[in-house]
Amino acid sequence: MTVARSLALFAIAALFEIGGAWLVWQGIREHKGWAWIGAGVIALGLYGVVATLQSEDNFGRVLAAYGGIFVAGSIAWGMVADGYRPDRWDIIGALICLAGMAVIMYAPRSH
Repeated sequence: MTVARSLALFAIAALFEIGGAWLVWQGIREHKGWAWIGAGVIALGLYGVVATLQSEDNFGRVLAAYGGIFVAGSIAWGMVADGYRPDRWDIIGALICLAGMAVIMYAPRSH
């Protein structure tokens, strides 16, 4: 699998997971109701499906690497959906997480 395809799968997974969690949050915390919660639960399930499409066989490695995408994606989602304004420490932290993701997922390994 190419790095580009792997990153695309991580991005799609992030949309489902972060979007799903946001929908559940909106349903409960913002009192938008069961339809929002249900849509969120479905999206969260789809996140789990997309994660399995990575070519890496090690579940722990894929989920650990995805964590970096989740951190950066959550900040981006908050900016777009909720008007969140990250400070420089948020940005630096997200970049560190993305660097960690790249090392975990794409570092050359001898098999």
